[in-house]
Amino acid sequence: MNDWENQNLTSINKEPYRAFTMAFENRDDALTGQAELSPFCKLLNGTWKFAFFPAPGEVPEDFFLDDFDCGGWDDIMVPSHWQLKGYGHPHYTDIKYPFPIDPPLVPTENPTGCYIREFTIPDNWAEHRILLRFEGVDSFYYVWINGQLAGMSKGSRNASEFDITSVVQTGINRIAVQVLQWSDGTYLEDQDMWWLSGIFRDVSVCAVPRCDICDIFVRAGLDAAYKDGRLELETDILNTDSSAVRGLTLEAELFDASGNPVFRKPLVDALPEIKAGKRIRTTFSAKVKDVCAWTAETPVLYTLLLTLKNSSGTVEYKSLKIGFRTVEIKKGNLLVNGVPIMFRGINRHEFDADLGRALTREVTEGDLLLLKRHNVNAIRTSHYPDSPVFYELCDKLGFYVMCEADLESHGFGYGEGKNPTMWKDWEKPCVDRMRAMVESHKNHPSIVIWSLGNEAGFGINHRKMAEYTRRRDNTRPLHYERDQEAEITDFVTRMYLTPAVCIETVEKYCKGGKPFILCEYAHSMGNGPGGLEDYWQTFFTHKEMQGGFIWQLCDHGIRTQKEDEHGHVHEFFAYGGDFGDEPNDGNFITNGLLFPDKTPSPGMIETKKVYAPVRVAAKDLKKGLVEVCNHYDFLTLEHLDITWSLSENGVPVQTGALAPLRIKARSRRILEIPYVLPEHPKSGAEYFLNLTFNLGRDMLWARAGYEIAWAQFALPVKTAAVRNPVRNHLPEIEMDEDPRSLLIAVDEARIAISKNTGSITDWTLDGTPLLERGPRFNLFRAPIDNDSKGSGAWNEWQNARYHQFQHRLESVEADPNRKTVRVITRAAPPALLAGIRCEYLYTFHPDGGFTLAIKGTPQGTMPFFPRLGFQLFLPVEMDRVQWFGLGPGESYVDSKTAQRVGLFKAGVDALYTPYVMPQEDGNRSEVRRAAFYDLHMAGFAVRGMGMNFNFSIHRFTPEAAWKAKHPHEIECSENLCLNLDWKQSGIGSCSCGPALDEHYRIPAEPFAFGMRFRPFRPGELNDTTFFALV
Repeated sequence: MNDWENQNLTSINKEPYRAFTMAFENRDDALTGQAELSPFCKLLNGTWKFAFFPAPGEVPEDFFLDDFDCGGWDDIMVPSHWQLKGYGHPHYTDIKYPFPIDPPLVPTENPTGCYIREFTIPDNWAEHRILLRFEGVDSFYYVWINGQLAGMSKGSRNASEFDITSVVQTGINRIAVQVLQWSDGTYLEDQDMWWLSGIFRDVSVCAVPRCDICDIFVRAGLDAAYKDGRLELETDILNTDSSAVRGLTLEAELFDASGNPVFRKPLVDALPEIKAGKRIRTTFSAKVKDVCAWTAETPVLYTLLLTLKNSSGTVEYKSLKIGFRTVEIKKGNLLVNGVPIMFRGINRHEFDADLGRALTREVTEGDLLLLKRHNVNAIRTSHYPDSPVFYELCDKLGFYVMCEADLESHGFGYGEGKNPTMWKDWEKPCVDRMRAMVESHKNHPSIVIWSLGNEAGFGINHRKMAEYTRRRDNTRPLHYERDQEAEITDFVTRMYLTPAVCIETVEKYCKGGKPFILCEYAHSMGNGPGGLEDYWQTFFTHKEMQGGFIWQLCDHGIRTQKEDEHGHVHEFFAYGGDFGDEPNDGNFITNGLLFPDKTPSPGMIETKKVYAPVRVAAKDLKKGLVEVCNHYDFLTLEHLDITWSLSENGVPVQTGALAPLRIKARSRRILEIPYVLPEHPKSGAEYFLNLTFNLGRDMLWARAGYEIAWAQFALPVKTAAVRNPVRNHLPEIEMDEDPRSLLIAVDEARIAISKNTGSITDWTLDGTPLLERGPRFNLFRAPIDNDSKGSGAWNEWQNARYHQFQHRLESVEADPNRKTVRVITRAAPPALLAGIRCEYLYTFHPDGGFTLAIKGTPQGTMPFFPRLGFQLFLPVEMDRVQWFGLGPGESYVDSKTAQRVGLFKAGVDALYTPYVMPQEDGNRSEVRRAAFYDLHMAGFAVRGMGMNFNFSIHRFTPEAAWKAKHPHEIECSENLCLNLDWKQSGIGSCSCGPALDEHYRIPAEPFAFGMRFRPFRPGELNDTTFFALV
C-alpha cells in the first residue's frame, strides 16, 4: 500500500502539533516578537531546484541523495504553486473531484514535483535541537535531509514539523522534497477552489535548546464581572537531551500595550526533574486588575514573556502576544466579554491572482486592511486554517475569526453512509486535522469559534472531532453547518436562506438557547449581491440572530495573457475551463466582493454601507431631528468626527460639524441638526441632509478623516415646478415626409422617423449627430450570474426568448396639428405566441426635442421582465455623461444603499464595471435627469415624466456582453449603446442562494411611462443650466 493511499497513515516522524513560538537570545529581542531578530530561525524560502514528473513512479530513485546532480533542473520559487509556474495547469471544480472516486486510492498518473536546495546550519546551533517546519504543502510530501528520510506529512493547510537533529550537520546541508498532487488526503480537501499544488507556504529551520519550552497554551479571560483579567498559562517543557535535567525555573512576565510590566515581580515556578526524552507540563494562574479587554473594536494586546533558566543562567526566551477576552454562549447569544456581538462577516479563501494561495505577508495584510476599511469585523477561514501571519494580523487589527478545519468532502454527497466523515476507518485523519488546527492556533484571541469543517456531511467523525476539541479547549464554542439540529455544536447555522426563512428557522430551532448565524449568505458572484440590506433589517429583529458571513472575499480569477489572431496580447482573469481543465465549473470560482486584482466591486461598496456601525433614522426633519444608532458592540462614537451639510441639487449650501457623541455601544440618541430649511427654495430643486462619520484619529488600518458611515435624507421642502423661460417667438415645428421617413424640423434641429421601423433614424442639432437610431422598447439585459445560475431566471427568460425579440411595425401616424407621431409595434420572439403590443407617442417641442410616451400590453403568458425601457444608439463621440440621481457607483433596485443622490459626471468607460465574465453592469438608478454629450459639450438631456429612471451606456450591446466569456472578447459596436429604463429587475444572489424576491421583479403586466428629450449646443450645459434643460 502506498503511503499516499493510506488514510490512517497521516505522517511519518512528524512532531506533535503545537503553538509555534520563536526562541530568542535576549530579553529585549524577545519582547519585540520580531522573528528576524532571532538568530535561531532561518527561512528556506527562495530559489529551489525543481523537476516535474507525471507520476511518482517516474521520479529518479536516487534524487534525494547528496550526490544527485540536479544542475539541469529548473529553478522555482518557494513558496509557490507549480501550476502557476508552467508545470501542469490549474484546474477548477466546485464539488466534483477531478479524478475517479475510489477512496483512499488516487490515480497512478499523479503529478509530482521534486525540490532540492542547500542550506547552512551555523556553528552556534551545534548543541541545539534542530526543527524543520513546513507551513503548508499540497497535498502529500516526503522530505529528506542529506539523503536520509526526515519524514512525511499530509493535510495541506496544516503545519508540519520534523526533528532533523540527527541528520543535519553544521555547515552545508541538502534538503530534498517530493510532493504529490493527489493523496488520500485529497478526499478531505474538496474545497470550492483551484486545485493547486506544491510548497505554497513558508519553510523554515529553527534551533531550540535541548531542554525547551515546546508548547504554550494561554487562556486569558475575564472574571464574572468582566472587569479583571484571568491568566491561566499552561507550558510544556521537553527534554531531548540524553540525560535528566534538574534545577530549571520558568518565569512568566506580562507587559501591557505600552510596555509596562503588569506584575510587580515575575511569576516563578521551580520545575521538577525532567528525565531524558520526557516532557512535563507546568501551569501558572494570575489575576490582572482592571484589564484592557480584547475585542475586534478594541484589539488590545499584552506581551507574555517566558524565560527558562538553569543554574548557569538563561536557557531561552520566548514571547507571544495575548488578548484578554471571554467567549461564551448564554441565553441564546454568543457573548464576547459579556456582550452579544454581531458578526459583520465574510468568508475568505487565501487567494491572489498571481500567487494563488502562496500569499505574502503584504497580500494578507492588504486583504485585512481592505476589510477593516469596509466595516467587516469577522472572518470565516473558508475552508481551512490560514497561514500564521493571518491570525497575527487579526489579533492586531481586530477581527473575530471562525477558524475552520481543513475538511470538506461534498463530492461524496451527504447521504447516510456516503461520506468519509461517516466511516469509522476515516476517524484518524478527520480528528488529526482538527487537532492540527486547534493546537497550532489556540493562543490567538481573534479566534472566537472553532469550526469542524465545511460541507462534509454529518457523521461519527464529526462527533469525535467535537469531543477532542471540547476536551482540549473549553473556551470557544463549536460550529458546523451540516449539524442541522445543533446536536454537537453551539450554533443554529445555515447557508443562503431568505430573510423570511431565517426568521422561521430561529423560531423553530433557537428555543434551546443557541444563537443563529448565516455562515454563508449573499453569494457575491458577478453583479451582486442584491438584497443585503434586507438581511440586516431581519437580523435586527431577533436577538438570537447574530449576523453572518458573506460569500466571499475575492474573485479567484488567475491573471492570464493571451494573444489573439491579430497578434494583440490581452490580459484577463481566467476561470474554470480556460486552461483546458475538464471537468470544470466555469466561472463559479469568481464569486467575491473584490475583483481578482483586489479592486472593490460594487458589492463591496454596498457591504461597507450595510455593515456600517452607525445608522441614522429620520425623526422630524422639519425640526432637524434624527436618531443616531450606535451599532458598535463596545465603542462609543467619540472617535468619529461628525459633519453635516444641506445640499441643493447636490451642491452644499449649509454645512456644520457636531461635537463628539458619547452614545454608548448598542444605544441610540435623538440629535438636532442645526440646519435651516430654505424660506425661498429654488424652483424644482431637491434638498437633502447629508451626515458623515469620519475617523477622528489615525488607526492602524486607516488615517484620520476616513469615512466610516454616512446618511442622507430628502428634506421636506416644497418647491414649485421649473418654469422654462417664456419665449416670445417660438420656432415653428415643421413636419414633412419623404418615401422612407417622417421628417421633423425645428430651427436647426432635425429628426427623421423611419416609416419601416417607427424608430428615429437621425437626430441632429446644427448638423451635429445626436442619435443614430432608437429609442426602441427593450427588455433584454445581458444575463448576470444571478440570472443564469442556480435559481436564477435565465432559463425562463431564455425559454421566453427575451434575447430574440423582433419588432414588427403595425402603423405610423403623424398628426401635424398636435405635432405628434404615433407608432404601434408588436415586440415578440420567434416560435412563440406571446408578445407585447407597444404604442409609442412622440410629441415634438419647439426646443428641437421631444417627449416619448409608451404604453405596453403583454399578450400571452410571459415570465417577469429583466428590464423595461428604451434602447438608443448614439455617436461614439457622445461619451460623456452628467446626471442627478444615485451615484457615483452602479446601483440596482435591491443594491443601492451605498449610493447617494447627487450631481455626478463621468466618461462612458468609467461607468463600466469589469466583471470577470461580462454581464449586465453599470446601471445608475433613481436618476432624475441626465445629459449625454461630446467633447464640445453638444448633446441632449433626458428626464423622466413623473418618474425617476435608470440609465447605462456602453461601447457594446447587451447581446455582445452576453456572448463574450471575458471582457477582452466583447465585440464593440460602431455606436454607443444607451439604455434608458423605467425599471430594472433586481440582481439578487441566486447563483447560489434564493430566487430573486418578488418585490424586486418587474411583473409581465401592462405598463406606461415616458421621457422628455432635449438637445443642447456647446455652452448651454453647466451645473446650473443642467436642471433647466428639461
